[in-house]
Parts: sequence; C-alpha cells; structure tokens
Amino acid sequence: MRLDKLIEEQLHTSRKEMKRLFLSRKVLIDDQLEMNPQLNVDSRLHKIEVAGQPLQTKHVYYLLNKPAGVVTAKKDARFQTATELVTKHERPADLYPVGRLDRDTTGLLLLTDNGQLGYALLQPGSKVEKTYLATVNEKVTAEDVAAFAQGIVFHGGIVCQPAKLEVLSVGANESRVRLTIQEGKFHQVKKMFLACGKKVTALSRVAMGPLRLPPELLAGEYRGLTESELQQLKKYFR
Repeated sequence: MRLDKLIEEQLHTSRKEMKRLFLSRKVLIDDQLEMNPQLNVDSRLHKIEVAGQPLQTKHVYYLLNKPAGVVTAKKDARFQTATELVTKHERPADLYPVGRLDRDTTGLLLLTDNGQLGYALLQPGSKVEKTYLATVNEKVTAEDVAAFAQGIVFHGGIVCQPAKLEVLSVGANESRVRLTIQEGKFHQVKKMFLACGKKVTALSRVAMGPLRLPPELLAGEYRGLTESELQQLKKYFR
C-alpha cells in the first residue's frame, strides 16, 4: 500500500497534515527515516512507524494453480475467472491477477490486492523471469535453442528478448521443453514457437520471479504466500 495512503487512512490525517509528518521527519520504515510518500509498504515486511505509532496493512497474496478453461481476469461474462476461484470471504473487492495466462494455459498465477506490487512485477525494467513447461508438436532442435537464445523474431518484425530454451525430452511426434523469458507479450510463448514452424499443444507456468508452483497445489487450488515467499518479493516493493 502507498505509504501516504496508509497514513491518511489509519491516522485520519488531511493531505496537508500527512505531508507535514514527512517534513517533520516522523515517518520511519524499519527504523530508518523515510521521505518517499509513494513507497509501497506492507507491515508483514516492514516496520512502519509514524509519529511513534505503528501502522498495519491488510494486503493478501495468493498463489493459484490456474486450471485450463479459467480466464485471467476479475470479471468475464462467459467464463469462470481466476479471482472467482478464491472463496468469497477471502476475496477482497480489488483482488486481481498479476499478469495474464491464456485460457488454455495452466499453472502459477499470483493474485493480490496490492496494485503497486503487481505493477512493479510487470515492468520490463524489473526483468522478472517467467518459466514455462511446454509440449510442442514436433522435435525441438539445437537450432531452435539457438534461435531462442538470439531472440525470436515474430512475423511482422517484432523482436523478442533472448530466452532460455531447454529440451527435456524428444519423441517421434512431440517434444517437452522448459522455457524462461523476461517478457509478457500477448500469446508470446505460442508465437515464439510458431515463428519456428512449431505449435504448442500444452503450456504451464511453473515459476514467476522467486515464486515457484508448489507440486502439492492441485489445479484450481490456491494458498497464501509463506513468509519466506513474501520476503523474496520485498525488493519489488518500491
């Protein structure tokens, strides 16, 4: 939550009074003077003290194993949404998915009501890696691995950043691969393979930044982030 918004809400200050607290050096984060009113804070990660008074936040952070057929949205007229998989009593009104997965793509999705965190994670400058397991309808070759490492060029000239493609297994008619990218272009993974003349037949995200999809989390299930997982996201609180 933005620090200035938190101060206004919990100390019931006016904007003028809130600014005076910063100018009078009465805002401390982790016992250090803080002058940035827009700083994203969470009391699970930060010690927040204003004029000697501790402040608390109430953000939620969920890891969801998104199943196929569910759309990455808050509302949809036709399909069940990712946020609707969260039970109503655990679902704040502004809960939303960070980033997007296609309707037929499964796997790790972060849901939160901390909009600043979601924004920071999706910024190109953050270079947050996303890792996918994919099944491809043909043999993936060493030439494909090299092309991904150089940067795939879409039809139309759009150039992707270099990506790490690992071949896990190759059969007569398909391959299993692991792909790590730092971008989030529309249908990016599928388009990258199409540019190599191959089609993705199954796709699942297994990691996003420091977060990993827990093997025990079944499709459609979710859980709150552990303290360790949340700590690993602290660098994105800006």
